[in-house]
Amino acid sequence: MTETISTGAERKAAIRKIAFANRRNQDNKDDLSRGIMQTFMGLPEYADALTIMFYVDVRAEVRTRFDLPKALKQGKRVVVPWCNDEGELELFHLESMDELEIGMYKILEPAPELRNLPEKRVEVTELDLIMVPGVGFDSRGGRTGMGKGYYDKCLEHARRDAKIVAVCFDCQIFDEIPVQPHDIFMDKVITETTTHVGIGRA
Repeated sequence: MTETISTGAERKAAIRKIAFANRRNQDNKDDLSRGIMQTFMGLPEYADALTIMFYVDVRAEVRTRFDLPKALKQGKRVVVPWCNDEGELELFHLESMDELEIGMYKILEPAPELRNLPEKRVEVTELDLIMVPGVGFDSRGGRTGMGKGYYDKCLEHARRDAKIVAVCFDCQIFDEIPVQPHDIFMDKVITETTTHVGIGRA
């Protein structure tokens, strides 16, 4: 059993390394991201959702920040995550792009003085649609992230009827991502060319 887990972990680490390089070397990220975001915001799940979590892109991720203002104008309740000192994701109700600022690690995140205001805090159970970043994915909706488990810990508390949708570039799709029992499958994975329908949560 230990050998299987170790082999799976090694495969996942190897995929993560390749995916990081692929994503970093991806050309034309801005234009591809606009297309990916257009597909995401055109989903029936998006139209039906009232409270939607977006991630705010960092480094070579699919760019989301350029479409956040559009979502805000559409009357959606927009939520963005930030990481607390315990390594857990907290959820913030975003009402203006002015509420975001560059943090310690050059990540655009909610301003510290706003984060813990009661009216700004959101519980994961309030989310109808959850956008998830990641390093590598497969067509089943399998995912590998940074290896810290931030999103897995958050997603395990999401409502069963909440939809989980990942966005990434084609270069981040692999034949199969090794998974463990605690890993959560995406309902959909959107790239610049394809929307993969995942197996979701059992």
